[in-house]
Amino acid sequence: MDLIKKIWTARKLILVVMIPLSLLPLPLIHPCSESSCAYVLIVTAVYWVSEAVPLGAAALVPAFLYPLFGVLKSSEVASEYFKDTTLLLMGVICLAASIEKWNLHKRIALRMVMIAGAKPGMLVLGFMCCTVFLSMWLSNTSTTAMVMPIAEAVLQQLICTGIADSLEDSLTVYTQDEESDKEENQESSMNHLELLDHKHNIPAPPKKPKIRRDSLYPTKRDHMICKCLSLSITYAATIGGLITITGTSTNLIFAEQFNNRYPEAKVINFGTWFIFSLPIALIMLMLTWIWLHCLFLGCNFRETCSLSKKRKTRREILSEKRIHEEYHKLGPISYPEVVTGIFFILMTVLWFTREPGFVPGWTTLFEKKGYRTDATVSVLLGFLLFLIPARKPWPSAFSSESKGDDDEEEEEDPLAPMITWKDFQRLMPWEIVILVGGGYALAAGCKVSGLSMWIGRQLEPMSGLPPWAVTLLACLLVSAVTEFASNPATLTVFLPILSALSETLHINPLHTLIPATMCVSFGVMLPVGNPPNAIVFSYGHVQISDMVKAGFGVNLIGVFVVMLAIMTWGEPLFHLSEFPTWALMPNVTGSL
Repeated sequence: MDLIKKIWTARKLILVVMIPLSLLPLPLIHPCSESSCAYVLIVTAVYWVSEAVPLGAAALVPAFLYPLFGVLKSSEVASEYFKDTTLLLMGVICLAASIEKWNLHKRIALRMVMIAGAKPGMLVLGFMCCTVFLSMWLSNTSTTAMVMPIAEAVLQQLICTGIADSLEDSLTVYTQDEESDKEENQESSMNHLELLDHKHNIPAPPKKPKIRRDSLYPTKRDHMICKCLSLSITYAATIGGLITITGTSTNLIFAEQFNNRYPEAKVINFGTWFIFSLPIALIMLMLTWIWLHCLFLGCNFRETCSLSKKRKTRREILSEKRIHEEYHKLGPISYPEVVTGIFFILMTVLWFTREPGFVPGWTTLFEKKGYRTDATVSVLLGFLLFLIPARKPWPSAFSSESKGDDDEEEEEDPLAPMITWKDFQRLMPWEIVILVGGGYALAAGCKVSGLSMWIGRQLEPMSGLPPWAVTLLACLLVSAVTEFASNPATLTVFLPILSALSETLHINPLHTLIPATMCVSFGVMLPVGNPPNAIVFSYGHVQISDMVKAGFGVNLIGVFVVMLAIMTWGEPLFHLSEFPTWALMPNVTGSL
């Protein structure tokens, strides 16, 4: 038993050592560039999927194995680790740092929840909407970490008032609009009740909900509300990350690998991705909300989603009061929040108008074409945030611009910028940057060595399948694998394979690559599926069985909506019905 325990303790180290040694005959027995590249690809993929070493460290494997096996020069591998999308991510992180530093995210979230109200169904929908919006621009993990404390404050208010107000929770607090109707009907109602009491000889007390003495939650319904709201936030963060090309790291991986493999395509940019993915996110948002509502709150939407302000339970009044208190703590909107909001809108507008397609973009104002990308805009605006002072440059009667420690820092330095390098460094995910770079290096090695062409030839038996069937198989496979492996690692492994498959079968590569990229984000059934799941799970409201049950439905919804999109509005947007000329790679055409 001691030996087994020691082996189990050292299992990761054993895997790190044994996998390269056991696969070493592959490049030694067949000394060619394809087998050498396959060896590096398999070793890196196993490290990623098993997480035997940190993801960022595993992404460095191609940096030393490719030169050792003669697949790529060291300088060529190094150039793959820093691409245009890295600059795009850095600019977006600058804006995200400013949003978080000046509490703009909290103001947006609380305002949207105040609009939605405190009815359980509308409360969940309100939190989902604000989470989707924030996740479009911030990372899914950051968004979940920002929104969950706000949701937890509301949930704790529900729990704290539950036991004391268990009787009042079943009663109705009438507003002034109903007072006159109440007085008119009071006399006749009392007479009717007296007749009933005399006839049946029984009292008619209000129905009282059962109090759960063995639980932290006053009633089972309270527990269901906590589960529903918690899970809705992690699912909404995933949905929001689909909308923009910078919403999640997997979108960036796809964009860079696609543009590297097909430089003549010129079809993937911020605008085209947004137009395609926004309807997907909206449909998924509504279907996911309906699924969670039916699963945890029941199917009585009229009771839990009524927008009428005539009737509110005491619980709902107290919850709304708590939300308003949290919002008032933020004070009036400050100058740094206004500046951040302006930069947020400006960055979005410049991304959309760079090359919209249907009209000339602002890049036509410059003489040389193709020099400016979305990264140019994000880095420029991100750089300006390091320069613009966080205090108004002119005197004003409204001087309460910041709170707490930030106010003291600004008094010491009146020219302190909107963000500092520490603010940026705290949010910059360098591990993801290296991971994405490792994916680019693997893709470059597959292309140069001819491994992509070899994989394509092995997949020729699938040529009899229609394009939609190939795409559906890819979506289901990727959705299953990503439940147990990290999303970026899964996509990095599958993108070269799916590209080769599409070229071999003469299918537009976008027909398989875009759905696979979106479905790789649907690792929502387990806490280890992605970091937002782990954050929500750590609050203790949900169990793994709840995540599996709810996540399975969200997975099916996601695959269905993505397939619907690629078969309908995706076809005219990306011309998916025809095999494009930019997909005819020189090495592929020579082999056909």
